[in-house]
Amino acid sequence: MSVRILALVGSVRAGSHNRQLAEAAARLAPAGTEVQLFEGLAEIPFYNEDIDVEGSVPAAALRLREAADAAGALLLFTPEYNGTIPAVLKNAIDWLSRPYGAGAISGKPVAVAGTALGQYGGVWAHDDTRKSVGIAGGKVVEDIKLSIPGSANRFGEIHPADDAEVAAQLTEVVTRLRDQAGEAAAA
Repeated sequence: MSVRILALVGSVRAGSHNRQLAEAAARLAPAGTEVQLFEGLAEIPFYNEDIDVEGSVPAAALRLREAADAAGALLLFTPEYNGTIPAVLKNAIDWLSRPYGAGAISGKPVAVAGTALGQYGGVWAHDDTRKSVGIAGGKVVEDIKLSIPGSANRFGEIHPADDAEVAAQLTEVVTRLRDQAGEAAAA
């Protein structure tokens, strides 16, 4: 059985190290696993119930919901902005949480990974992301964590896929998340 994992990246910056991590996860995914990077988070308007109306949901938000519906799990990559989650990722979670109780993320296994400049690798943002996605209805896999510190130095000269330690960690994260998605689908 093949499992699709939808990757959302909380940084829309060109050359983002978190995007590079997501690309590495896609490249390193084991057989039977596809990691699909969602493109276009920056195009999704801020969540507003007034525009979340059946038949007129903004196209970018609808594409996000459809991609999440088609996935067996989600892997969220996030930097840390001012000690917390970037707005673009929080907005995606908000769109995926609706309709309340039946959103596209509801019951799906979700893991959080990422890198940040500081010495803790963005753990505050990762914790906030897990909290938000859990409240939104996702099944947070608490024991799958990857926070890589010192992004500018560590990835200044090398792509994360070419860092042996990071490649091994990402492969483990994707494999374990795939297994969680398989268990969820079988239940």
